[in-house]
This record gives sequence, structure tokens and C-alpha cells, in this order.
Amino acid sequence: MPQGKPAGVPCVQLDAHGRCQIFGQPTRPAVCSQLQASVEMCGPHEDGGHFALAYLNRLESLTRPG
Repeated sequence: MPQGKPAGVPCVQLDAHGRCQIFGQPTRPAVCSQLQASVEMCGPHEDGGHFALAYLNRLESLTRPG
């Protein structure tokens, strides 16, 4: 997304299952590849990703313009 991804808008590179279609490719934005997972961000492994998704949604909400 050349102008950046607005908060609340899914990335255009996600497939129907929410997986990045350009993971590992040189065209993947630096902001994505520089994001390092941590326990604080991901929560317990048994959670199935629900904690991480809620965390990312909160980050988007906190950084939404206006």
C-alpha cells in the first residue's frame, strides 16, 4: 500500500485466511519485516493468536488519525 495502510483497513496483501502473500519477499514493507514478536505482543502460545490480533487491533486504534 504505497500511501501506507490506514488503521482499520486490512492490508491488501492478506489472503482470505489472513496470511501475508508476500512474506519473505523483497517487496514486503520494512515495517512488516521489522516487527518482532514478543510475549507482551503475542500472549500465551495456547491462545491461538487471539491475544496478538487484539494487540494489533489496539495498536491500530491508538494510532488512527483524528
